[in-house]
Amino acid sequence: MRKALILLIPLLYLSCFQAERQCSDFKTGTFTFNYTIDGVKKTGTFVRTEHYNIDFFDNKVDSASIRWINDCEFIQKDLHPKNLNEQKDIHFKIISTDKDSYTFEYKLAVKDPYKKQRVEKGTATKIK
Repeated sequence: MRKALILLIPLLYLSCFQAERQCSDFKTGTFTFNYTIDGVKKTGTFVRTEHYNIDFFDNKVDSASIRWINDCEFIQKDLHPKNLNEQKDIHFKIISTDKDSYTFEYKLAVKDPYKKQRVEKGTATKIK
């Protein structure tokens, strides 16, 4: 019993460890990300300033305003929506950071009461 307790104590300390995120390093800059459309993997680029996000993907340019909630979370709103879905704000949350990349999750900022909330994940790499 005593040996089990000695092994359990270090596990409790390890389970409380949470990696430190350096989200402020990724608030602005130029980034790349990978995405898949119809089973085809592609790479896109985006430039983020303190207040705007400009996406370059599939020979298209899309722009959005961003409002930071804290160093690791922001709300993105499309500046020129083409349909009702693009009018919906998106909540982004940086969940982990590395030296030159971060992992994030995103979902609709306001949950549709008639649909299950979808949370997607991605990774962005800072190139500038």
